[in-house]
Amino acid sequence: MTIPESHLAEARAWRHDFHRHPELGFQETRTSGLIAGLLEGWGLRVQRGIARTGVIGTLGDGSGPRLGIRADIDALPITEETGLPHASVHPGVMHACGHDGHAATLLLAARLAAEAFAQGEGRGTVHFIFQPAEENDGGARVMVEEGLFDRAPCDRIFALHNWPGLAPGQVVAAPGPMMAAFAAWDITLRGRGGHAAMPHLAEGVISAAMALGLALHELPARRIDPLDPAVLTVTQLHAGTAWNVSPESAVLSGTARWFSDRAGDLLEENLRRLARSIAESQGCTAEVDYQRRYPATINTPDAAALVAQAARDAGLSPVPGGPSMASEDFAYMLQDRPGSLGGAYLWLGAARAGENPGLHSPRFDFDDALLGQGAALWLALIRRAGG
Repeated sequence: MTIPESHLAEARAWRHDFHRHPELGFQETRTSGLIAGLLEGWGLRVQRGIARTGVIGTLGDGSGPRLGIRADIDALPITEETGLPHASVHPGVMHACGHDGHAATLLLAARLAAEAFAQGEGRGTVHFIFQPAEENDGGARVMVEEGLFDRAPCDRIFALHNWPGLAPGQVVAAPGPMMAAFAAWDITLRGRGGHAAMPHLAEGVISAAMALGLALHELPARRIDPLDPAVLTVTQLHAGTAWNVSPESAVLSGTARWFSDRAGDLLEENLRRLARSIAESQGCTAEVDYQRRYPATINTPDAAALVAQAARDAGLSPVPGGPSMASEDFAYMLQDRPGSLGGAYLWLGAARAGENPGLHSPRFDFDDALLGQGAALWLALIRRAGG
């Protein structure tokens, strides 16, 4: 379809405004207020305040088929380095993952769908779901716990993410596993400290930390079936305050990723075992805080096929790809969907010529060219799904 340039220009303005005023998870009051106001202005029925700052806009009378489309709206605790005119005005907070673009894309789709419904071209029900706190805080889980699918019953539900690893115009929606499950963990090692010149009078907190870090990185290769994907990464190590002091404590932190329940259990069991045994070997103790955050994102094959059909309708190119060991809390919406038709998570190609800083970089900026592509895909999906 051809989207009017005036609509695209407004979508760019929304996106730049969101980017200029980023808000962290569960704090997106300004963002959600603007979204709700726009949706109401186009005649959608709007529900506010689910998961604190979530918004749902609905077209249709509640009858089937019932389609849900979700966009995340939160930013990251990163200091922006793009130097763009629409750069963040909030130090230490920026849209480094493209959620500003996801929200603007879904708003554009909602506006175009509202115009189609007003002209009698839509049927069924479409819920446009704007979700807070995707980054680490599990906003999707909170929305589900607070009755998302009671407030907005969905037979199928979909979401997209811009993907710098794909060429522009390409779309990936793998049948089955798409994004990995995710756990965050902290290990605190404790032992007697002392003078660096007298190591025999102190316990080996630093030795334990170094040995444990290496052992954890080897764990998936030695304890998990190589045909069962699993990743364990140490991302932080905090210990000591001076050159000549052996510290009394050290903290290692990181993440674990997996798809199968078996791999997830083995990662946790072996992390706890290694922490305990390596700490004891150096005369130390280990405290483990292991939190399973997100389940794996599993696409329903029929829903993934529907995305491919809609992509072709929108002039885009469905290509094989996935899964990724990155994680996504949209998994909760797929896992807890009330119907049996399922849903799918998809990637929309966002690679640029030249420098491509990638997601979560302080130099990342969403490509505005994706706004029209994403909205066209959503509209094609609405038509394909019968909405």
